[in-house]
Amino acid sequence: MLLLFLEVSGQADTLQNKNDTVPGRLYLLQKVTRNGVTLPEVDIKEVTIIGYPHGSTQMSTLQFRKYDRLVYNLKRVYPYSLIVREKLGEVNEELSELSDDRERRRYIKDVEKEVFGKYEDDIKQLTMTQGHLLLKLIDRETQNTSYELIKQYRGGLSAAFWQGIARIFGTNLKEEYDPYGNDIVIEFIIQEIEAGRL
Repeated sequence: MLLLFLEVSGQADTLQNKNDTVPGRLYLLQKVTRNGVTLPEVDIKEVTIIGYPHGSTQMSTLQFRKYDRLVYNLKRVYPYSLIVREKLGEVNEELSELSDDRERRRYIKDVEKEVFGKYEDDIKQLTMTQGHLLLKLIDRETQNTSYELIKQYRGGLSAAFWQGIARIFGTNLKEEYDPYGNDIVIEFIIQEIEAGRL
């Protein structure tokens, strides 16, 4: 009789002290009704799977280095494209309240001085590849090429001048961002950066 009591109390203790084998991974399922059927459901993160190009089974060392370098360069310039988007929104909002052309030009020059004073040293440190990527990301974030932005805020003559300078250095201010074509890898990396996985 005494042994029976010990076993029962031992079982009760083990039930009370049972540890979860996967701590912190508890999901609360929601009840979702679709077409008259109620089922449990949990939200999961999106997963993107990318195959190797041209049927190859593994990435060569050279391809990996190019990809790794692209990730590094995008991490370096992506924050600046977000700053451009934010600053452009502020400028457009302020310009919509100004009616006089002279005040608008003065405001644009003041903003230009402020931005150059704050970011000029950082931008000068960018490589040509990083600068080229920044131009593409500015188009991605603002839906306007750099040429269109310069033309809109500084005039056509200024835009043509800077386009000429850009062409000398092998880039094009009129180049558009193509997330489904030439820039698909850049788009994938940016999405990974935004999701916090890179």
